Amino acid sequence: QLQLVESGGGLVQPGGSLRLSCALSGGAVDYYAITWFRQAPGQEREGVSCINRAGGGINYGDSVKGRFTISRDKALNTVYLQMDDLKPEDTAVYHCAAREGTTGWGSRAMWLLYDDWGQGTQVTVSS
Repeated sequence: QLQLVESGGGLVQPGGSLRLSCALSGGAVDYYAITWFRQAPGQEREGVSCINRAGGGINYGDSVKGRFTISRDKALNTVYLQMDDLKPEDTAVYHCAAREGTTGWGSRAMWLLYDDWGQGTQVTVSS
């Protein structure tokens, strides 16, 4: 059974950086499409960034383009989300999720396409 474990969240000042990790077990990281989602209190879940299975592409949400970078390390079976120039509006619980096939990026309620989720990690951007 595929399991995902996020880590790396925390409290950071505006303009700061964090790197989130999503470690997979029970499956190879380059076999799955992996997406980072986030959800702030009272707001709809939002797709932040995704990486397709090996050979596929990468996408970013408009609000994070140029600030966030997604990457994959096959040796460590982990997907990372490097977050730079963080803003208070980036405050949310961040989850990684995996699915076989494509990421579904741009689909309405794309989170419904995902079968496997991590427990989430809190990111708080505040001075």
